Amino acid sequence: MKTYLVGGAVRDRLLGLPPGDSDWVVVGATPERMVREGFLPVGKDFPVFLHPRTKQEHALARTERKTAPGYRGFTFHADESVTLEQDLARRDFTINAIAQDGDGTLVDPFNGAADVQARVLRHVSPAFAEDPVRILRAARFLARFAALGFTVAPETLALMRAMVAAGEVDHLVAERVWQELKKALEMPRPSAAIALLRECGALAKLLPEVDALYGVPQRAEYHPEIDTGVHTQMVLDMAARLAPGDALVGFCALTHDLGKALTPKDELPKHIGHEHSGVRPLRALCARYKVPAEFAAVAEICCREHLNIHRLAELRPDTVHDLIARCDGFRKPDRIRQLALVCEADKRGRLGLSEAAYPSGPMLLALHAAALSVSAGHAVATGLSGTAVGDWLRKARIEAIRQARA
Repeated sequence: MKTYLVGGAVRDRLLGLPPGDSDWVVVGATPERMVREGFLPVGKDFPVFLHPRTKQEHALARTERKTAPGYRGFTFHADESVTLEQDLARRDFTINAIAQDGDGTLVDPFNGAADVQARVLRHVSPAFAEDPVRILRAARFLARFAALGFTVAPETLALMRAMVAAGEVDHLVAERVWQELKKALEMPRPSAAIALLRECGALAKLLPEVDALYGVPQRAEYHPEIDTGVHTQMVLDMAARLAPGDALVGFCALTHDLGKALTPKDELPKHIGHEHSGVRPLRALCARYKVPAEFAAVAEICCREHLNIHRLAELRPDTVHDLIARCDGFRKPDRIRQLALVCEADKRGRLGLSEAAYPSGPMLLALHAAALSVSAGHAVATGLSGTAVGDWLRKARIEAIRQARA
């Protein structure tokens, strides 16, 4: 029985990154022996155990065999005869198929360390094609590591395209797509994930509302980058810069301009009313992937209101109040902060404007804070009750907004 550190922990050490969770593989053991050694069995689908002292996960070395389409169609084999190399061979990318023994020696049968050095994301074997989730994982890893110079190996991209053409992504379940998309949106360069999905053909299958944005022109005086798909990628990366690790802000950035794909061709490059027409495809996307309710709600707010925030300085105090109320910003104040971030990302996610000032953001937060300083308790203290409280509160908050602007 021998234990090895495997996967992401080894990869990240080679990259000089802070270590995350440590995963271990055990070779030459049986479930019964693991229990006798004090390990606690926790795996549902295959033998995984918690170490009796560190509580870190230890999995028995195993092999996999494809039995049906999609990512659930696998059977697993784990016993003391499975070798370390056989276990590493089932992994997705060479950079994740490196093991390290107790004295620090690397076991690297697929040259993953060389690919770490070369900054290449490369599949371990043709078995990569058996699991469509690996397309999503490739996108997520690229979103995480693109800033370090990582690219996808040409042969891996070709295999991903073949998988899409074979219909493998059609078998992905909604929950898993959302899980991987959310993780990609938390990464430093989420645009890399979207670009890779588009390059292999998966974006048109999984997020057709986003794929439809590419090639749609915008007015050059407002959008020097012209292409709406390119703009969306720039907004995504700006959102990741302004709100690192915030998948909700990232999702809003991804979906804020969906309406531009629906603009009639004879109106291009103008997009009159796109903030309203984008709500329907956004709702369809959210329903398809069972997007969490708060993600869906804030994304719809950002889609519908982003142009209003861009011209916030022109809005009357009562209009600002009603905008905040539409966002439920008095009960859920964090929504206004999120809206300000997404709108700033939208404005700065344009060619040549990444360092531009965005006064509407701080202005929105200041006006919101002024309105929040007035509460229903003030009205009750004056002896008001019933509907009179709401009427007084609206007027007082509008006045607070007016004074904050003065």
